[in-house]
Amino acid sequence: MIRTALMTLSLLLCSAIYAQQEAQYSLFFMNDYAINPAVAGLRKQMELRSLNRYQWEGITDAPRTYTLSFTAPLSDGNMGAGVYLFTDIVGPTRRIGAQGSYAYRIPLSGSVTLGFGLSVGILQYSIDADKIKLAEDNDPALGTNLSSVNVIDAKMGAMVSGENFHVGFSIPQLSQANLNIYPGTSAGSSSLVNHYLLNAGYKYELTSDFMIEPNVLLKMVTPAPLKIDATLRVLYKDIVWLGGGYRNSDAFTAMLGVKWNNKIHIAYAHDFTTTDVSKYSTGTHEIMLGIDLPDPRAAK
Repeated sequence: MIRTALMTLSLLLCSAIYAQQEAQYSLFFMNDYAINPAVAGLRKQMELRSLNRYQWEGITDAPRTYTLSFTAPLSDGNMGAGVYLFTDIVGPTRRIGAQGSYAYRIPLSGSVTLGFGLSVGILQYSIDADKIKLAEDNDPALGTNLSSVNVIDAKMGAMVSGENFHVGFSIPQLSQANLNIYPGTSAGSSSLVNHYLLNAGYKYELTSDFMIEPNVLLKMVTPAPLKIDATLRVLYKDIVWLGGGYRNSDAFTAMLGVKWNNKIHIAYAHDFTTTDVSKYSTGTHEIMLGIDLPDPRAAK
């Protein structure tokens, strides 16, 4: 028990120190609005998406992420709006956030547009002291209850997109807010830092029934090393698809999905960890559920 507890604590601390503050997703291409607010309203339909990630199954208090988003086109289709909710839990720490987005697109040529988006909302960061075992009981440094801090945060992005491609760039955590959980002490004190995300994807039609779609996501934040998520999926009649992915120095991913009645999306991804964590974990599970709803103005 002692060895397991120490191993778990060290893994969580390494994740907190060296990993990015933003949650990561293997199915990022299934909800690109969570990455870039410029996506809001891009596809001329209302989109509801839920994406849940259960990281490092088998390890106590491993990271878990739950997200829910809704986007819709506005006006003549050059504008869009969206709402993004998330909960990110790692051991005794928890992040809960909500953001509202606005996006505007400028036609360039043909079906190609240049879009800009901005999200603004609130972030709550908390630490549950009851889940932390200290060397001395009743240590006043952490207290005994759930402590939290609320800050305003924002995210901005831009995207060039066409009928079969997109290239986007976004910057989450613009506020760089101070997360001082325990004022007057150094315990739990840190700050949000800017992340820089670059994502791109392309759909290529092989035959009338089959299509391939590569996607890539680059995540940059100082001082963590560059993270690259690269995926490739094969779609059959835009109904069923299989795919695989790789995240450098982290994991290989197997994934599959289905689109039912041209409205309902279901996708699953399993990460096979390539680090030493694989000795203690059976891998990472990720599930995405989505519903596409027609723009009610289109029927008028």
